[in-house]
Amino acid sequence: MNTLLRRKIDSYLLAWKSNPYRKPLIVKGARQIGKTRSIEWFARQNYKNVISINFVEQSKYRNIFDDGYEVNNILKNISLLNPDIIFIPGDTIFFFDEIQACPNCATALKFFKLDGRFDVICSGSLMGINYREIESNSVGYKEDYEMHSMDFEEFLWAKGYDDKVIEDLYQHMLEVKPLSQLQVDIMLALFRDYIITGGMPEVVNTYIVNKTFSGTLPLQQQLLKDYEEDITKYAVGLDKAKIKTIYNNISAFLAKENKRFLITKLAKNARNRDYVGCVDWLADAGVINICYCMNVPELPLKGNYNPSLYKIYFRDTGLLIASLDEESQEDLRANKNMGTYKGAIYENIVADMLVKQGYRLYYFNGNNPALEMDFFIRDAHSLIPIEVKANDGATASLNKLIISDKYPDVKYGIKLGYKNIGFNGRFYTFPYYLTFLLKRFVREHHTL
Repeated sequence: MNTLLRRKIDSYLLAWKSNPYRKPLIVKGARQIGKTRSIEWFARQNYKNVISINFVEQSKYRNIFDDGYEVNNILKNISLLNPDIIFIPGDTIFFFDEIQACPNCATALKFFKLDGRFDVICSGSLMGINYREIESNSVGYKEDYEMHSMDFEEFLWAKGYDDKVIEDLYQHMLEVKPLSQLQVDIMLALFRDYIITGGMPEVVNTYIVNKTFSGTLPLQQQLLKDYEEDITKYAVGLDKAKIKTIYNNISAFLAKENKRFLITKLAKNARNRDYVGCVDWLADAGVINICYCMNVPELPLKGNYNPSLYKIYFRDTGLLIASLDEESQEDLRANKNMGTYKGAIYENIVADMLVKQGYRLYYFNGNNPALEMDFFIRDAHSLIPIEVKANDGATASLNKLIISDKYPDVKYGIKLGYKNIGFNGRFYTFPYYLTFLLKRFVREHHTL
């Protein structure tokens, strides 16, 4: 049994359709995050006529651009392949799926826009997508939307919680008003379930239908295998074995104290220069998030980092969990005990939640003076350090960054942990599960 999961792209697509100047849309993202299902549901609900073409499953349609990109030529060739297809100007949407298998489709988007009779949405997996080639096509005549696996808000929707519940959580943040013990207990239990399931729609749906984790692990393990197979299939021009080695060692480095990913520790005589492009390939494929070490904790963020110093996180924390050894997984699922991976799991999910809000990831680790910080974001005027505490330990680095005159861009900080909502004059404390509301909070709150 499959339930239709509410996704954030749903409202985006409705807004796109309501724009009289809309351009052809490309929805990109990692495989199996729900792109196709969301687009098909939207199309069926909002158009009289839907023409859906999958360039992987229906490879014969890759030739519809052989006579050029004029829309009439494309329509003629589609009709030759399937004379039953009809075209209704003004009420037809073309859904071109798996466009990584047909880069010519992206070139045609300019002509669909200029023609104006039909709406177009394309979708493709970032894994192996010739996206740099596709990106250069139809510049100015298309719109891009990157979709992710389900965030915690979408997970709450799937569990039956409505926008009023989420708005109430946000108002508590905005007013710096502690949550009730009932809210804390319920949200923490839900968040721990979300950590284990992650946000892959099929996994979440299985968890919702079964009301347990039964059947979720095999799905996650299959996804890990599918990603590995895709590396073999799509990693053109790069050393596939090296990409696989990086992919298979992410959790091992996250288990270490500083969590920094070191190419030189992957194999005997491994050198950074031999792995150039491999980490970026995994990031471009939507498999990992990269968190770069800042040179100095100051603005601007972009350009102020060392590209050779970084941590690697899984894009989906459920897949991180599925990559752990069997004993750790069993303990986590049965007893909610995260063991030695606790710090890695919380950092990974915070990284994922930040990226899903549109943030790039940065951290800092300095020796003189000793100073480290898990993440940084910013508001209009200041740099905001974020500390992720797997236990309720000291916050020396956070205090140092805020108090010291050496870091004038830092006005306040945020500490994420098991604590309730609070503010001590220097930094805000929020429970982990409210991370999905941070961007809104940072944009709308007034610094004290």
